[in-house]
Amino acid sequence: MKQLFSIILTCLISFNLAAQNIDINILKDIQSNRTQNSDHTFENFSKATYPISAAIPIGILGVGLIKKDKDLQRQGLAAGAGLVVSLGTSYILKKVVDRPRPFQEYPYIHPAIVETDPSFPSGHATAAFAAATSLSLTARKWYVTVPAYLWAGTVAYSRLHLGVHYPSDVLAGALIGAGSAWASYKVNRWLQKKKQH
Repeated sequence: MKQLFSIILTCLISFNLAAQNIDINILKDIQSNRTQNSDHTFENFSKATYPISAAIPIGILGVGLIKKDKDLQRQGLAAGAGLVVSLGTSYILKKVVDRPRPFQEYPYIHPAIVETDPSFPSGHATAAFAAATSLSLTARKWYVTVPAYLWAGTVAYSRLHLGVHYPSDVLAGALIGAGSAWASYKVNRWLQKKKQH
């Protein structure tokens, strides 16, 4: 039993080191190809993330109220709930994991902006993917879904470009955001079916 535990522990440590190497190598590659002319553009994407992410559920709810469409109103509330749950999850994980920002660990990473709260997961990626997923589930049109996810993906990339997150931070944020929005949408649908029976 001790041997099996040792083998598992060795494999986990090896995997963790390999994953960390991939993580920093991807970030290093992005940083070495970064043009400072685009820093301002990506900084603006980052700055606009939270207002846009909040505007999406408010907008869905608002359209539902204007049209007197109860289903759309519920979808707006579900989108808001998904955003709150995703950001709450992200906040708790930041405190628990307490991962330093890449530039705090690697002196060759030169951030375009400085943020000092924990790195994992990316709150910006979380918010952007929660909003994009909620909008996509509500509209269900390719011409809404494609731009929504292109925007969310650009937000996620901006965090790497600016040097404030590892790739695994933004990937985890995207999964938390999309997963929370999807779960909130499904719970809303389940509650509506339950009401009808």
